[in-house]
Amino acid sequence: MIFFKISGFFFAYFSVTSVYVIFMPKILQTLDYSAPQIGAIFALAPLMRFFVPFFFLKHFELTQKVFYTALCGALLAILLFYPTIHHFYLFMLPNMLLGACLGMILPYIETYAMEHLQKERFGRSRLFGSIGFMLIGIILARHFENYMNGLHYLLLAISLTAFFAYWLTQNNVHFTAETVTSEAPFNFLHVKYLWISLFLMQVSFGGFYNFFTIYETAHGISLETTSYLWAFGVICEIVLFYFQSPLLKRFSLLSLVKLGVLATALRWFLLFLFPSSLWISYASQSLHAFSFALHHTAALSLLYSLYAHKKLAGQFYYGFSFGLGGFVGALLAGYFYGEYLYLYASFVALLAFGSLMLFKERE
Repeated sequence: MIFFKISGFFFAYFSVTSVYVIFMPKILQTLDYSAPQIGAIFALAPLMRFFVPFFFLKHFELTQKVFYTALCGALLAILLFYPTIHHFYLFMLPNMLLGACLGMILPYIETYAMEHLQKERFGRSRLFGSIGFMLIGIILARHFENYMNGLHYLLLAISLTAFFAYWLTQNNVHFTAETVTSEAPFNFLHVKYLWISLFLMQVSFGGFYNFFTIYETAHGISLETTSYLWAFGVICEIVLFYFQSPLLKRFSLLSLVKLGVLATALRWFLLFLFPSSLWISYASQSLHAFSFALHHTAALSLLYSLYAHKKLAGQFYYGFSFGLGGFVGALLAGYFYGEYLYLYASFVALLAFGSLMLFKERE
């Protein structure tokens, strides 16, 4: 039953992500938002995700009460989308609130999932998030006649997220017991090269998350086929989430993180060398299994093994990588977009690998 509750949470949470990432930009475009305005809106959530963990270093603790407050805040943020979406400056406020709340919700549950399921079974639960992301994208694409449908799906997904999160944590001894805080302060410096690598890894993804569709269609691949490429990457991710257990048992976590980074560098380089080749595009998308699924599980597991403050480590993982790294990656991708975009992305991924080579796991 615990496995079902955790998997249900992942399914609902990443359904929220799917609607927000895939459809919200299109919704804002139909409402006559300019490209800079859309970029500004979508820069807010990762920035808030980056800043929020710093408040938990000294001032707050991610307790069950704070977690429930974050769930209520996320629900409120989506409800505020309805009256504010036509007003750019007002719409910024619920987006900031949503980014801050989501930055607290996922690490709280994911830490428990990693501890309860262990890293070998964690991937089989986390793959339901990938299924939710892909499924909601396919369903909503067929019911997108009115932009309000997107908001309704977003509200439904966040409501399901809150339901599964509450069901999992309420009367759960793990969450209701007093939190034992380690006396050791949360220190970045002794594993600074690992944090730098995680940051650079997501910077390299900036060109993919923001310009992959534009890049492929500009090189003669149809929009429909490009959508299949997105789906294929998620399918590969799901497969590796399910079958990654033997790899996690056989190889060290640091080795698997390195493998994920190298696969990412190769992935971007293939897109640079063969921009018009559909088969190479499918091959590069197959590497998403390593550059996201395997890298994500191995990196999280490695951080949890290095820090006693596991929830805080999870918050900073999302804050530094997907937050700050995603923000910087999006800005750089927009500036460098062109023929050499994925060559630059490949170089940044190699920098992430170089940083890992300086990291001493025993530290």
